[in-house]
Amino acid sequence: MKVTNEFLIPFTGLKLGKHQFDYQISQKFFESYAYCDFENCAVDVKVVLDKKSTFMELSLKHKGTVFVPCDVTGEQFDLPVKGAIKVVVKFGDEFNNENEELLILPHGEHQIDITQYVYELIVLSVPQKRVHPGVKDGSLKNEALEKLSVTSVKTQETTPKEENIDPRWDKLKQLLTDK
Repeated sequence: MKVTNEFLIPFTGLKLGKHQFDYQISQKFFESYAYCDFENCAVDVKVVLDKKSTFMELSLKHKGTVFVPCDVTGEQFDLPVKGAIKVVVKFGDEFNNENEELLILPHGEHQIDITQYVYELIVLSVPQKRVHPGVKDGSLKNEALEKLSVTSVKTQETTPKEENIDPRWDKLKQLLTDK
């Protein structure tokens, strides 16, 4: 993954307080990762950097759509995605990003690269099972759905059978109610 200047946030010249950065993510962003789980995307990412005297807080939120195939029918559809993460940025002797909620930058660093956080934020918000909304509400007509409905197991309504209850149980139940 190559580092682009678009996702580098220089924080040395910023005043203490909150600063907002907006990004529009398209499929071009994912081409550099060789990620091809979806064909197209249009996601807006909002990053709020809260700079404090000894550390910083990054809040990343995203909302948009990704164009994915349905796992049931194979139909392509726009899947809405959204999510948020928070990252605390502290300063230390060496770079450390092993903890997903804590980023440690070397003391001389003057910018933050948020590319990996944006990538993970979007990719992890796509559910494992992607089902077309038309499948859920029954409005989608598809050959695969018709075959599934023919081969699916029909649930039969069972009528309550008259149970043959041993009359001795009735006598025992009367003992409980006759108190």
